[in-house]
Amino acid sequence: MKPIGLGRRRLGVLALPALGLPALAACGSSPEPGLYTLAVRQGPSLPKGPRVVQLRDIGLPGYLDRKEIVRSSEDYKLDVRANAWWGEPLGSMLGRVMVIELSQRLPNSKVYSESGAITADPNAVVGVDIQRLDADKAGAVVLLAQVAVQFNRPTRSVARNFAITKPVATPDNAGHVAATSDAVAELADGIAALLQT
Repeated sequence: MKPIGLGRRRLGVLALPALGLPALAACGSSPEPGLYTLAVRQGPSLPKGPRVVQLRDIGLPGYLDRKEIVRSSEDYKLDVRANAWWGEPLGSMLGRVMVIELSQRLPNSKVYSESGAITADPNAVVGVDIQRLDADKAGAVVLLAQVAVQFNRPTRSVARNFAITKPVATPDNAGHVAATSDAVAELADGIAALLQT
């Protein structure tokens, strides 16, 4: 009977387990995701406004309520970037940015978030439902939103639909987030104007 010999190639294959799983896993691992946040944009300062304004938690459609950035919802499919994530949940980030932007635009008002630690008797309550916040076929960011304001003392309400389109300066993720920030800032301008009524 002839002894079975192992050639160099076969010996090398048998030696692979000795390398350990971390070495093999490193070959197939994906890069760390890039984390993005919306930028606060300055806007016009308006003279009037309710003394205390409460911003309710922002309503989001399910397709946007995820850690990954949704670039587009055109052609019946979502373009979701696996390695481009929001740095915090999108709804709470929109609320945080909106409180800052409304506070800047309404210097005589105290603006706070419904989910924050501050509670006060509001003179106006703002509700925002986002229906779309992604790019169209041309690459521009589209923001569709409904806004309703309930005033107290005297009780009255106003509502408005917003359709905002912002061009994207660069086709990368940073350009998309910058255009999204611009769209949110224009929405803050519109809400501040509603609070003047």
